[in-house]
Amino acid sequence: MNLEEIAAEFARNVAAQTAALQRGDSQSGNKCAKRYTAAYKKLRGHGEAGRDALATLLTHPRMDVRVYAAVFLLSDRPAQAKPILEEAAKGEGVIPFEASQALKYWEEGTWRLDVD
Repeated sequence: MNLEEIAAEFARNVAAQTAALQRGDSQSGNKCAKRYTAAYKKLRGHGEAGRDALATLLTHPRMDVRVYAAVFLLSDRPAQAKPILEEAAKGEGVIPFEASQALKYWEEGTWRLDVD
């Protein structure tokens, strides 16, 4: 699987998690979260090239995919990730709330991506 395919897997599973949670299926949502986290770890294992592949999702048509990509890139690429989160945080709903929480913790200096 190449980096573009791994990034697509990340995006697919973020979208699938959102759909699962919207229909109240947290069990499926959790499975999707494990899959996009695994995809992220694969990308991270490729260093800058992997981060570049994930960064392509910052322009994805779906806000949930953009936000999750930004959340996963926030520590390594804050200049790219923060504007995505700031824009999303202006909205209403779960995804904008998650974006605002990530920004809050970032500004407080307590941001940590716990995926290991």
